[in-house]
Amino acid sequence: MEKRIIPDQIKDKSLSQDKSVGPLPAKRIHPTFSKLKLFLGALAFSFFAKGLSGSYVKSISTQIERRFEIPSSLLGIIDGSFEIGNLMVMILVSYLGPKVHRPKVIAVGCLIMSLGTFLSVMPHFLMGRYNYERISVSINNSSTSVSACSPTLSLHPSASDDMEAAEELKDSECEKTANSYLWMFVLMGNLLRGIGEAPVIPLGISYIDDFAKEENSAFYIGMVRTTGMVGPTLGYLLGAFCASLWVDIGSVDLDNITINPKDTRWVGAWWIGFLICGIVNFLSSLPFWFFSHSLPKEEEKRNTKELNISSVTAQVDHSAVEPQSQPKLKFSKAVKDFLPTLKKLLRNPTFLVFLLLTIFQYNSLVALGTYEPKFMEQQFNVSLSNAIFLIGVILFPTAILGMFLGGFITKKFKLLVTGMAKFSCITFIISYLLSLLYFMSDCEVLQVAGLTVSYSGIKQSASPKASLIASCNFDCNCMLNQWDPVCGDNGITYMTACFAGCKSSTGSGKNMIFHNCSCMDIQSSGLSNFSAVLGQCQRESCTNKFPYFLVLLTAYAFILSAVSTPTYVIIFRIVSPDLKSFAVGTETLIGRLLGGLPAPIYFGALIDQTCLKWGTKSCGGSGSCRVYDTKAFRNVYLGFISGLRTACCFLYIVLFILIKKQFGPDSKDVKNTDVPYEKESASVCTKETFPSAKTVADHEVTCM
Repeated sequence: MEKRIIPDQIKDKSLSQDKSVGPLPAKRIHPTFSKLKLFLGALAFSFFAKGLSGSYVKSISTQIERRFEIPSSLLGIIDGSFEIGNLMVMILVSYLGPKVHRPKVIAVGCLIMSLGTFLSVMPHFLMGRYNYERISVSINNSSTSVSACSPTLSLHPSASDDMEAAEELKDSECEKTANSYLWMFVLMGNLLRGIGEAPVIPLGISYIDDFAKEENSAFYIGMVRTTGMVGPTLGYLLGAFCASLWVDIGSVDLDNITINPKDTRWVGAWWIGFLICGIVNFLSSLPFWFFSHSLPKEEEKRNTKELNISSVTAQVDHSAVEPQSQPKLKFSKAVKDFLPTLKKLLRNPTFLVFLLLTIFQYNSLVALGTYEPKFMEQQFNVSLSNAIFLIGVILFPTAILGMFLGGFITKKFKLLVTGMAKFSCITFIISYLLSLLYFMSDCEVLQVAGLTVSYSGIKQSASPKASLIASCNFDCNCMLNQWDPVCGDNGITYMTACFAGCKSSTGSGKNMIFHNCSCMDIQSSGLSNFSAVLGQCQRESCTNKFPYFLVLLTAYAFILSAVSTPTYVIIFRIVSPDLKSFAVGTETLIGRLLGGLPAPIYFGALIDQTCLKWGTKSCGGSGSCRVYDTKAFRNVYLGFISGLRTACCFLYIVLFILIKKQFGPDSKDVKNTDVPYEKESASVCTKETFPSAKTVADHEVTCM
């Protein structure tokens, strides 16, 4: 019988206390096992925090546009600054991440996100109160009545050359004021948020994939991403709540506000949400300071628990084994190896197709997230706060269910990488065909006298250069650059009560009603005394179509989100294990560079082209858009998104063909296809499969 050599430290305990032998490894295993679960929870909370702040910024983007009186194209630059921040550090963080302390790098990133969020709040405390544009009225002999149409007021901008010169001087002075550039605080805050978020996804996901059991990796990643989706949901709900509050709440008398949240001049309390998001991002950084550089593989711990209790030698060996840490490289060495590593990654044709797919996906999704609330507001006549709220309570929870379903299907059916590619391809094509039905959500253009219809009620081509002056208001000396709309009894919206030719009024504030509006008498030959109320007219046909649009949007979001998790896991299976973190970082970097950065800018510029009436800043100069040509808006917005998704369908098909060729049953690179995708990937890319150096080199492209 073989004699065992037992160390004295263990012998005394094992012989005197037999019961102490069994729990020895378990005491070491249980805390280590718990650390992975704790990391999953911390990472999920960081996903929640970044999703909360990111979606909140998206939801109140229109509020920022109105508060700073900027066009949508400039808003796109502010939105794109987040991507610029990512680009500055993403590739370096992703490459050096596995070689440094990943949890602590994530902690620093969360702190930077918090700092950026707090910086975005600063303009509110540096700017004065928000003064929205209102018309000038003259008080009649009766103190209870005011007239919007007053021949004695020489307010027409073309009254004299001197007034035009004065206006130009006023505009130039306005552009030089400090308030004109305070939007740069929001831009810099977004930039810092982008820098801080850079390490969270690639380092966090790769950390899980490195130390989780391979068959659980996709499920864990899906759970983290699904939990993180709660952040965008609450972010949009927070945005809806803040959008329903007046921007200067607490410092003004709300009874004196004559506009409501449906008005395009309304600005919500956008700054409150930034404060909340900053606190949450700070809290998300705290747990990561307490995690170690690496953890034992989850599978290894399970094998240790199954050891026979009588094998004291085995117990000593496993309990004495420290977590295997990844070798730390010098910074100079890591930088020197950067270009060869990048070249090795880009030699993989499957990965290149995946990059192209990411670019088109980013373009469509970023545009959707930035301008969907504005599209819903302009197209379906709903308030911006209600549009944001509906996205938060319907769209994102549906997306969460879809993401969970995608991860569940992947794990339940143990899909191979070819199965995941096929599932993603078919599902995306179905969602694409469903999205084409959006074009059936046609809605009439808002009838604005002088812009989209004539003063006699005859429809005309929408044009920002249309004639706003008619015989009925010629003597009213109305200012062409003002926007304080009223809705007439005839269902037509007028830019101001002055353009409607209203001579008197009753009531005050929001309840003010204008009477004796001469421009409405054109259609009735002066037989009636028409009146108008504050605000633009409602479009009932658009409101009735809105529920159908929501159902369609919900179904599309559910189907599309089911593709998310399988598609995300594919990237881990088409590259070699040592390139996983670098591949995710590169994919995210390229997606943000060519998708996330330009999309809000060029979409914003295209949307600006559909504007019919620009607002005016309080000190002069062009502000944000007040009225859009809704048909042109719909065609531009949905048309470009559909074009991007068409390209995605083609790339999904190509990706599936390449993966099937590389990993399918007929591939020479895979000996056994009856194994789960995790083992499939390992069998392709490990040295055990190709023991000789030459064989490994021959299959290097496949393993990448």
